[in-house]
Amino acid sequence: MIYDYIIVGGGSAGSVLANRLSARSTNKVLLLEAGQDTPHGKVPAAVLDSYPGTAYLNPNYTWNKLKVTTEVISHNNPEEERPPLRTYEQARILGGGSSINGQLANRGAPTDYEEWDARGAKGWNWDAVLPYFKKVERDMDFEGPYHGREGRIPVRRIFPDLWPEHAKAVAQAFKEAGWEYIQDQNGDWKDGYFPITISNAYERRVSAAIGYLDPGTRLRENLTISTGTTVTSLIFDGLTCVGVKASVEGRPQEFRAKEIILSSGAIHSPAHLMRAGIGPAGHLRDLGIDVRVGLPGVGQRLQDHPAAAVAAFLKPHARIVQDYSRRHIYVSLRYSSNLPGIPAGDMMTVVTNKTSWHRVGEQIGSFIVTVYKTYSETGEVKLRSANPNEEPSVDFNLLSDQRDLERMMSGIRRFAAMHLTPTMQAVTDDPFPASYSDKVRQVGLHSKKNKFITDVLGRLLDGPAALRKYLMRTLVMEGVTLQDVLTDDDALEQFARKASVGVWHASCTCRMGADDDPMAVTNNAGRVRGVDGLRVVDASVFPVVPSANTNFPVWMTAEKMADAILAGY
Repeated sequence: MIYDYIIVGGGSAGSVLANRLSARSTNKVLLLEAGQDTPHGKVPAAVLDSYPGTAYLNPNYTWNKLKVTTEVISHNNPEEERPPLRTYEQARILGGGSSINGQLANRGAPTDYEEWDARGAKGWNWDAVLPYFKKVERDMDFEGPYHGREGRIPVRRIFPDLWPEHAKAVAQAFKEAGWEYIQDQNGDWKDGYFPITISNAYERRVSAAIGYLDPGTRLRENLTISTGTTVTSLIFDGLTCVGVKASVEGRPQEFRAKEIILSSGAIHSPAHLMRAGIGPAGHLRDLGIDVRVGLPGVGQRLQDHPAAAVAAFLKPHARIVQDYSRRHIYVSLRYSSNLPGIPAGDMMTVVTNKTSWHRVGEQIGSFIVTVYKTYSETGEVKLRSANPNEEPSVDFNLLSDQRDLERMMSGIRRFAAMHLTPTMQAVTDDPFPASYSDKVRQVGLHSKKNKFITDVLGRLLDGPAALRKYLMRTLVMEGVTLQDVLTDDDALEQFARKASVGVWHASCTCRMGADDDPMAVTNNAGRVRGVDGLRVVDASVFPVVPSANTNFPVWMTAEKMADAILAGY
């Protein structure tokens, strides 16, 4: 069979495309996903959970051999030791990131999309994308010009009367610092603190697979969903992509189509292109790959949002004690750094009221300081070899732009100092700069051993204050104190560079752009330049990463490009 469309990747974008393209009954659509299926009635409990910590650290749902660097790599001194590799969870399950992420439902600043348009992605300004954001969502709280009421993804908030005491104290501290309370994060773009907007309903996650690949959609005779299917290469006839080679539950198979759409994310989509000979010519030749089309932008200018945390021990009365929600985030703050030339609302601080599923995680809350308008664009994805079974080399180079480093340092210091206010001291003890190290990640994996260790440590932490301080200093902290980041600029910079990690918002490696932009990989409808029959639709095509968690911008992008595809662009 020759399909009209083969979609490579059943994640957030792929699920949307499969739904929209198969809605036209004359289209034959094949959706290929490497991970497991999540059909109605058989969605794993960890995926449905409103608390994401049960899913994103489950190795059954991720590409668990993927390792990345986040610290800046010096190209001036090639002998300098490379930064350590970190695990970087990328989803490997139907629904993609939307099946394991934090379910934060925000869009970014209007200025982000004006910049998209200015960078050559014509037709992607704020007025053009807002209707597609609205098309995605079914807002359960608000109506009006910013909100959709009929989309496939429910959106809601947990309001202050239901917040735990730590979240209420944080809100009071924000108020005392002069910030305004905003009920609706996705209304007018302005600074303030607000109930975090989430994409679930009745305490259950609604992933792209749940929302867009519902039972009715799956009944369509013109839609085929093949899970457990890893695409190993693209098939070309000259400069026209005509199909894919794949491993289906371990068996090799070929599929043919009039058009192939890569929706494998900003790490794996460019890897597919480079293995097919589409990418930086020198890099491909070094690996012995014949250059089909030299596109220097493939894999380049990788972006993510750098984030670091200031955490504290939560006093018992301030912890999450209610049984009506498993959420760990209730309140967040958007604020402006006011650095010259940087648009308003460029910073985001998310407040967690527990940091993991285990007992110790329930005793620690944090301010996660995030540079949401990031200027660091020196990250890259490159192949290690032509072997499709080997994960690519990924270097994020976070904080490579001085403006990002300055704002991260300022944010860490600001929220470290906030812990010393009477309002925060009433609900926390022993604040400390925190990093998401591999040690922390390993303890966060679900296992009987980790549960036993954290149960014992948690009981000790609730014991005498002197014992808690000792245990926090020796077992929890990473050797940097609150006093260090408050008073020592060098210690603060060192901590910011080492502790800042990406927040799983990898973007921009197959950017949309104008015909005369040598670094543009796709046009404004996702078509790959220089070849026919091949398109990219996922966060890869973002010209710059928006000031938002990227799931909703990906859904918006897929909705808008689905319309373009159906219109024949």
